[in-house]
Amino acid sequence: MRLDLSLSPHPDTPSTAVTGITVEVTSPAPDFLALRFRVSGDVEAILIPPPAPPERTDGLWAHTVFEAFLRPADGNDYFEFNFAPSGQWAAYSFSGYRDGMAEATMMAPPVNEAGPRGDGYELQASLAFFPDDGESWRLGLSAVIEDKSGAKSYWALAHPPGKPDFHHSDGFAVQLPPA
Repeated sequence: MRLDLSLSPHPDTPSTAVTGITVEVTSPAPDFLALRFRVSGDVEAILIPPPAPPERTDGLWAHTVFEAFLRPADGNDYFEFNFAPSGQWAAYSFSGYRDGMAEATMMAPPVNEAGPRGDGYELQASLAFFPDDGESWRLGLSAVIEDKSGAKSYWALAHPPGKPDFHHSDGFAVQLPPA
C-alpha cells in the first residue's frame, strides 16, 4: 500500500512560513506503517525543536510536531501518535472522543528521522503497530507548525467546523485496507 496525501492549514491559522505539507504513507508489512511528512516553504522560519533523546515525551503538541491518528473503521476508540523533529515521541489510546486517555502500548517505539531535505523539511516515522486482525482502520494525519515568531499553524487531512481539532471524527479522513 502507498498513499500520497496533502495536509491543508486550518483557515483560522494560516502560515507565513509553510506553503504545503505532503505525507507519503506506506505499509511494507502487515503490522507496520511508515509515514514521510514533507514540509515546503521557508524552512528557516520554522521553529524546529533541537535534538533530544528518542524517548516518550508528553506535551509535544505545544511546538512543531507531526501526528497520526488511527481508529478501527467501526469503532470510537482510537490512537494518537506524536513525532517531534527532536526525535521524541508520544503514543496514546482513547476510549472515545478525547475520553479515557492512556499511554498506548506499542510493539516497539516509533522511529523517526528528521531534517532539511532539498528545499524543504522532512520527517520520517515508522510504527510497528497494526494488529494483524483483518480489521479496517481510519487514518488522520496532522501537523502543528510553530514559526520563529511563536505563531502556530494547524494542518490536517480534513478540518471539522470551528477551531482546530485533530481528535474530531472528521479528521480520520482516510480508510486504510485491512492488514
